[in-house]
Amino acid sequence: MAEKILKTIMGIKVGMTQIFDENGKAIPVTIVEAEPNVVLQKKQVETDGYSAIQVGFRSIKEKLVNKPKMGIFRKAKLQPLRYIKEFGVNNVNDYEIGSEIKVDIFSAGEEVDVVGTSKGKGFAGAVKRHNFARGSMGHGSKYHRRPGSLGAMGPARVFPGRKMPGHLGGERVTVQGLKIVKVHPEKNLILIKGGIPGPRKGLVLIKSSIKA
Repeated sequence: MAEKILKTIMGIKVGMTQIFDENGKAIPVTIVEAEPNVVLQKKQVETDGYSAIQVGFRSIKEKLVNKPKMGIFRKAKLQPLRYIKEFGVNNVNDYEIGSEIKVDIFSAGEEVDVVGTSKGKGFAGAVKRHNFARGSMGHGSKYHRRPGSLGAMGPARVFPGRKMPGHLGGERVTVQGLKIVKVHPEKNLILIKGGIPGPRKGLVLIKSSIKA
């Protein structure tokens, strides 16, 4: 059995639109702008205990970079980049320091997993946060959108993990099995069918689908 090739690229969520297929059917798509990702370091099993490449994305002014990160760019003799991530790969020797990972590693029809940070919605009640059913809205009910009783009579305390009001969103989210509709290498764009996590201009990771 051939070893599965892992493909990953960082990009910025541009927004959603729709395109039409050859039959005139409208397809909702999310546009991701993925400028070339630059290889900064190679992590090897012999020296680091695992196999991966460290990758940078999107240019940034040198004065905005702290000293530890600046050391990475100077060692690699590369210009500063805003985002740094590590990608797991099968063979680090397939990559060279300074080489670029571009959108053409993917093609139309491929299935991918997209990782992003969901939109933060602040403090939310149990109805909005956990889809609880509300009570009667009549004036005499006195129970409209409350979470209900919380503790147990025996230990007289609230058990850990109880679904309650709190911060909603702003979490790392992975959506699996999305389909790539089109790739524009000349514009560094990937069009993915459906919605993906995060706000516009948010950082996302596009990876080979683990279920495909």
